Amino acid sequence: MGSYRGKLDIIANILHVASQNAKKTKIMFQANLSFKVLQSYLAEITGASLIIFDIEGQYYKITDKGRNFLNIYQEYLEYDKQVQKEISESLTRKRLLERKYLMKE
Repeated sequence: MGSYRGKLDIIANILHVASQNAKKTKIMFQANLSFKVLQSYLAEITGASLIIFDIEGQYYKITDKGRNFLNIYQEYLEYDKQVQKEISESLTRKRLLERKYLMKE
């Protein structure tokens, strides 16, 4: 089963590609988005000043605000990974407790 990408994941993917000064086609392929979906996200994150379009070079580039977003997003991913690990360990302890005390002998 594939993993679901949420809105923040997609925005982070786009910003990562745009950090290398990228045209729409490059962003679309590297972020694995359809053209229609990309258009929607570009409008949103350009409006939020996370990227800007360089008219002279005809490419998108990340802003300082976008870099800040990526840094905070990376911190979030690390925190989320730790929380998921703790949840998994907790569920394992619960299963062991159920087996030890609730299973008929």
